[in-house]
Amino acid sequence: METRLVELETRVAFQEDTIQQLNDTVTQQQFQLEHLARELQSLKARMSALSPSMMATEAEETPPPHY
Repeated sequence: METRLVELETRVAFQEDTIQQLNDTVTQQQFQLEHLARELQSLKARMSALSPSMMATEAEETPPPHY
């Protein structure tokens, strides 16, 4: 009985460690996603401020020549 209890406690400790590692990873990824989203918004704003004519829509683009 005591051996089984020790085994279960060991498993729980291992699972708690694994859950903490996963939580740390998810937290880090969330910070990275938020940073990348802010950076993307900044780049979009800079691109549109540089030259609005460079942001042509598909309808405005000329089709490629056909051979």
